[in-house]
This record gives sequence, C-alpha cells and structure tokens, in this order.
Amino acid sequence: MIPMAVVLAGTGAAIAPVTASAAPPTAAVAPCPTGWGSLPEDRTAPGSRPLVNVRTGAHPCYDRLVLDVPGSSAAHPPGYHVRYVDTLVQDASGRPLPVRGGAVLEIVVTAPSYDPATGTPTYPARSGQPLPGVDLKGYRTFVDTRFAASFEGRTQIGLGVRARLPFRVIPLDGRLVIDVAHSWNATP
Repeated sequence: MIPMAVVLAGTGAAIAPVTASAAPPTAAVAPCPTGWGSLPEDRTAPGSRPLVNVRTGAHPCYDRLVLDVPGSSAAHPPGYHVRYVDTLVQDASGRPLPVRGGAVLEIVVTAPSYDPATGTPTYPARSGQPLPGVDLKGYRTFVDTRFAASFEGRTQIGLGVRARLPFRVIPLDGRLVIDVAHSWNATP
C-alpha cells in the first residue's frame, strides 16, 4: 500500500491534517477587579498645585478619569472628596447643575484650576460646561462631564455615569485617578 502523503504529493494537492491543536486558541478572559464600592472616598490634605488637565480612558473593566496635578505624588496627593450625589450643586453659588446619566459622581479636589498667586487659569474650563477636550463617545460607563467650579483652592467636577456603579480613587505621581466599573460583577 502506498502512503497517502506520497499519493497526494504526486497530485499536487496539499492537505493539512485537522487536529485539536490546529483549532484557534481561545483567549482567556481576565476577571475584573473586585472589592470596589460606591460609598464616598475622602482624603484630607492641604491645597496642592493647580489642576492643569482632565482626560479619560476606556479599559475592559472600567472607564477612567484622570486629573493632572503636577507636583503632587502618590505619597503626597491632593485632598479629594468623591461621592455619588442626587444633584451636582455648585460650590459657593449653591446653583444646581444638570449632569446627564443614571447617577452623578461629584469629584472635589484640593487643586485649583488657576494659579493661586496670579489668578491665571491653568485649566480652561467654564462653569456648567462639559470638560474641555474630553470626548466620551464609545465609553461604556461615562455619559457626561460638567465643570462646576474652582473656588477657594478647590475644583469641583460632575461626572455623569450610566448607573450607580462601584468606583475607586488612586493617587499617583502627578495625577489623581478615578475609575468607575462597567458593572457590579467581576467579568468584563
């Protein structure tokens, strides 16, 4: 009997055997972080350097808001107060500001959006308006942003999210990070 490979080789056809190892690999799905909650997170600290930028990023398990505060560090971050509120109420004026979404996360950081020595703006936001340069198209959790105020060395921002979801606050060198999970369970 002639081996099949020799016969097929003589016909000019090539056949690759199909085995279990030839099946496409399946990607392992990493679980999302757990242990976050939706209760307020606070850190008391003296005023810090000015806020210079706000940016966002989408991740498989959460959406991220980053407040750039050069000169701060993980060891010496700015003070902050992050919590869910029924209505975003502007510091000093007491004026309610509309923020779209199923829930509103209020972010207050002890970093003014201006140079305290000169009053010169360091972050070009306007009260009641979306955050400049932040585009939330394609985000799973983030719906809206609003700049509320920068008053007496504190900056207040409203973050509209799809629902009241777990979040965490991470002080890093030069920035303060707020992550909001896509869901309450541990899968992406």
